Amino acid sequence: MTLPAPPVLDKINHAPQTLRDVVQIRMREAIIGGHFEPGQRLVERPLCDQLGVSRTVIRETIRYLEAEGLVEIVPNRGPIVARLSWDQAKQIYDVRRQLESAAAGKCALVHGAAFRPLLTEALEAVAATMQDDIWADLMQATTAFYELIFQEAGHTIAWEIVQRLNGRISRLRALTIAARDHDKPGMDHMNAIHDAILARDEPAARTAVETHIAEASATARAFLKDEADA
Repeated sequence: MTLPAPPVLDKINHAPQTLRDVVQIRMREAIIGGHFEPGQRLVERPLCDQLGVSRTVIRETIRYLEAEGLVEIVPNRGPIVARLSWDQAKQIYDVRRQLESAAAGKCALVHGAAFRPLLTEALEAVAATMQDDIWADLMQATTAFYELIFQEAGHTIAWEIVQRLNGRISRLRALTIAARDHDKPGMDHMNAIHDAILARDEPAARTAVETHIAEASATARAFLKDEADA
């Protein structure tokens, strides 16, 4: 007896978002975009009213954002938007420089032909959102660009580490993108990373990443120092 062929099922490209997922995204974007300022209390009742959700969802979201380093729980005050010091930022930039430069260098050496149009498409997506007022679109496009590089390099564990820092990395990106005193626009740096990788130039790919992060680090340091002085 011949068994019938199994039914053909379409691949699920995007899992449906739960209510909690949507609230997490909105709260994260509000913190990264500066709607909530560092040190500001996150009071449950107003958040419930604004978002139209239960306290349970808000509490779950706050715990999730605490794990990302975007929220702190302060005794006798409750949850507040986490402050980001220069010492913390410097550590994040140090981690980024090591992991991203290694991934870019390896990617330059091993990438396949199918990867080339994907990286160019990802770069174009970043450029398309660079002047947008919607920060989330730029952050998502930038994250997608780097994820491609890490995955093609085979640095999957390193990408998991970056993902755990992603909330704070996005806050720092928001600071540096908002600054207007760059020596070199961020898009130029990403173009340099893209071109070096596709040229299979490992040293140039590493240098492009390190230069990009060095400038972003200097900008963030000046901003955070001014904020601390104030």
